[in-house]
Amino acid sequence: MSKVIIGIHGLGNKPSEKTLKEWWLKSILEGLEYINKNTFKLNFELIYWADVLNNKSLDETIIDKENPLYINEKYTPAPENFIPKPHPIRKKILGFIEKQMDKIFLNEDLSINYSFISDMIIHKYFKELEIYYTEEYRDKNNTKYSAKDVIRKKAADVLKKHKNDEIFLIAHSMGSIVIYDVLTFLLPGFKIDTLVTMGSPLGLPIIMSKIATEQKLKPHIKEKLKTPPGVKRNWYNFSDLEDKIAINYNLADDYDKNANGVKATDFVVNNNYEINGERNPHKSYGYLRTPEFSEVLAEFLAREKLKPGMRLLTFIVNSYVKTNRFIKSIGKKLNPFKRRDKDES
Repeated sequence: MSKVIIGIHGLGNKPSEKTLKEWWLKSILEGLEYINKNTFKLNFELIYWADVLNNKSLDETIIDKENPLYINEKYTPAPENFIPKPHPIRKKILGFIEKQMDKIFLNEDLSINYSFISDMIIHKYFKELEIYYTEEYRDKNNTKYSAKDVIRKKAADVLKKHKNDEIFLIAHSMGSIVIYDVLTFLLPGFKIDTLVTMGSPLGLPIIMSKIATEQKLKPHIKEKLKTPPGVKRNWYNFSDLEDKIAINYNLADDYDKNANGVKATDFVVNNNYEINGERNPHKSYGYLRTPEFSEVLAEFLAREKLKPGMRLLTFIVNSYVKTNRFIKSIGKKLNPFKRRDKDES
């Protein structure tokens, strides 16, 4: 079993798969170097799905800014003069907005209110998301498929190639929706060591409602959405407070723990992506080199694998502890007079 880092990109058309993979890897390495932990050999793979929704990829060789394939935001190293900002007031405001949005748009059963407003917002600001949920995709043989199903299958196929590996899965922006759906509906038993979401819209009421609808949650039952069942160790969520896509930066209060006890751990970070003097706090390259992300990645890479004998010993010890606790709990239930006898004496 080897360790592998798998990434999935987000909204919008992208450069070629080769270029985007190279830029993600540069960003990751830049972050590890910044925290002086760049000694790891990385096994990295990218889930590329931009080609499902776009006939041609963006082209880094095009210099005409009017060309629709011109790349406005290429990978650039972190600016040397970037100063992180804490934004304490903005954090409070966003927390207030989140609560109000949930009250206005979400019912207790996670069905949506004012769906026409939500649909209008998606249509205006999240075109690919609208296609993901509503439109069809035609393959080379002109066969129709749901765009959602095609994108999910691409992601699932990459994951299944690494079913015997320890997976550190990074999902940016809309990619976090795709991965959540894949791990919840398509591959619920698939094991992921660590899930990372960054710049994620998973906390938006319309997204939570669509997930809940697919889960067919029963009406009038107060039940939260959960961490995907196969996530074994960690779910880390990274958000910049100025990232408009991740306006609900706190996923821990929206998604309950799974059967493994894994719940989202939220990090507020400063995305330092900047090009030509303009900052984009949603850009993947900036998220991938934040010190907070680099630290959890380094922890995953540095974690030693247990040898077969140690794995067996750990299993035996854990089983003994659980069994002992179970026996004690059963003993208390089967001996209800023990406490009474003690009191009477």
